[in-house]
Amino acid sequence: MSVRELTHFIGGEHVAGTSGRFGDVFEPSTGEVQARVPLATKAEVEAAITNAEEAQKEWGSWNPQKRSVC
Repeated sequence: MSVRELTHFIGGEHVAGTSGRFGDVFEPSTGEVQARVPLATKAEVEAAITNAEEAQKEWGSWNPQKRSVC
């Protein structure tokens, strides 16, 4: 079984990590590694936060009915 390499998800897009560092994702029932997740750099974390802050402005203006179908 090959191990999947995951990405970050920032601004609605999958973004490869640039740190070169990864953490293992384990299958809880077997203990086997099923994927590797990139460990974010400071710049990647800041980009995700900035994007989330911007997205929240529009999301916050939506009524609960509209939010529930997203």
